[in-house]
Amino acid sequence: MHLDRDSFGGPFFCGDAVNVYDILAAAMKKRVVGLGEVLWDLLPGRACLGGAPANFAYITTLMGDQGIVASRVGEDSRGIEALRRMEELGLNIDYVETDRVHPTGTVKVQLDGNGQARFEIAHPVAWDFLEWTLDWQHLAETADAVCFGSLAQRSETSRATIRQFLGATSPHTLKVFDVNLRQSYYSQEILSESMRLADIVKLNDEELPKVMSLSRISHRDELSSARRLLEEYHLKIVCITRGDRGSLLVRGRETSEHPGFKVQVADTVGSGDAFTAGLVHEHLHGASLELMNEVANLVGAWVASEVGAMPTPKRGALEYSLAEIR
Repeated sequence: MHLDRDSFGGPFFCGDAVNVYDILAAAMKKRVVGLGEVLWDLLPGRACLGGAPANFAYITTLMGDQGIVASRVGEDSRGIEALRRMEELGLNIDYVETDRVHPTGTVKVQLDGNGQARFEIAHPVAWDFLEWTLDWQHLAETADAVCFGSLAQRSETSRATIRQFLGATSPHTLKVFDVNLRQSYYSQEILSESMRLADIVKLNDEELPKVMSLSRISHRDELSSARRLLEEYHLKIVCITRGDRGSLLVRGRETSEHPGFKVQVADTVGSGDAFTAGLVHEHLHGASLELMNEVANLVGAWVASEVGAMPTPKRGALEYSLAEIR
């Protein structure tokens, strides 16, 4: 978006210039919601704040938009620390609910020799009981984009709330379904209904054959399957990630393949969420399919090169860390 003096009906006054630009910068930020689970990743020797929606919202904030977490934590020590940590990271926590009965979510994470993660997810926990409120309705109505996944829909309560949230969004809100096939917490119904509610679907190359099988659509190769999903669910974009081999984006008859960026992997926790955040940010700001793919891979590679899903960028600015990846 290009801004100039004529956009505001007259010249700026010198004394007001800083305030005006601050206001304009805030107005240009997109309101981007990560909807679903907040939890602690319990890795060997340490605990890291995580959950795909929180990871996504954090990277969104680093990229210059307003990342908002819509989730639920327990009224326990882990919940208190999660709220403190999210606020410290610059995330908007006004829409994180608290639960007196159910504990804050946790996931035991095991890493193999290549830094690839395996998960054991606690159940039931606070984010299995997401509650529809007037505050969440207002958030849904004013969001520029919302990213949701399959994991947070494992309970009927949260599934219903997530669908209410999506149904309350504006027709212009970008709805992104980030498939996360974890343990047994998914079904044909959850996947199909979620894809029908979405504009963009992102999944990895291991999940694709499972999703096609559950959707009762034959799977031959990534490109033809992506196009079948586009047609079947009336999607704008299908994104297939390939780990350290990059990704494929498909929009109509247009395709973009990216080989990925080679980095020394610390762990892969949160790298897919970072990829999604980069993709959504670029889409919201009018980027080409090629640029979306490039930036998404770049941000995902940076997170994979760091420990944990919410690393701190060098010198406090994401561009310095990304410059070392290119």
